[in-house]
Amino acid sequence: MELTQAISGGIQELGLDVTKEQLQQFERIIEQLIKWNKAYNLTAIRDPQQMIITHLLDSLAIAPFMAQGRLLDIGTGPGFPGIPLAIYEPKRDYSLLDSNGKKTRYLKQLVYDMSLSQVSVVDTRVEEWQPDTLFDVIVSRAFASLEKMVSLSHHLLAETGVWQAMKGEYPEQELAALPDYVELVKVDVISVPKLNAERHLVTLRKKASS
Repeated sequence: MELTQAISGGIQELGLDVTKEQLQQFERIIEQLIKWNKAYNLTAIRDPQQMIITHLLDSLAIAPFMAQGRLLDIGTGPGFPGIPLAIYEPKRDYSLLDSNGKKTRYLKQLVYDMSLSQVSVVDTRVEEWQPDTLFDVIVSRAFASLEKMVSLSHHLLAETGVWQAMKGEYPEQELAALPDYVELVKVDVISVPKLNAERHLVTLRKKASS
C-alpha cells in the first residue's frame, strides 16, 4: 500500500494522466526490482521509496519532453527510463540496450512477465550493434558524457532523429565538447518530486548536410 501511495502521489505531482492499470504496472516494476536486486545487484539503491524517486519518477519526469518515434534506451541498466516510458506511452516501439548480462536477463524476464510486446531487449555494446532500422530517438540516463554518447551511437540514429540525454546539473562543459557534426536543439529543466537535485534533459541532433 505504501508503494502504491508513493507512486500515485509522485505521478500526480508530475501532472501525468495514467490509468489504474498503468499505476499497477509501475508498482510491479518496483516490486520486481526489489525482489531481483537481492540476487542480481541491479541497483545500489536498496530503499523502496528511494527506488521510486530515483528510478521511476526520474524516468517519468522526462515523458512530456520526449520526441516521437522509435526509441532506443542505451545503457538502460535495469530498464530506466525505457520501461516506465514504455508503460506510460505504449504505442511506440522501444529497444533497451545494455552490455551487462545480468541486467538484460532481468529485463527480458520482466518484459515477458509484463507482456510488454512493444519492448525488445538487446544485450550488446552500443558501438557494435547494427540494427535493421534506425531510431528516431536515442535516450540515455547516466550513460556517458554527451560527446561519448553521440560518438558511440551516431550510427543508430536516423538522419532526422534526436538524442535526448538525462543529466543532473546543466552540462556546460559537455556541451562545449560536442563534435562538429552535432548541434544543440534545447535543454529542458526537469523537476522530479521529492528529489533534491538538479535535472536537465539535453536534446541534440545531427547537423544538416550542406
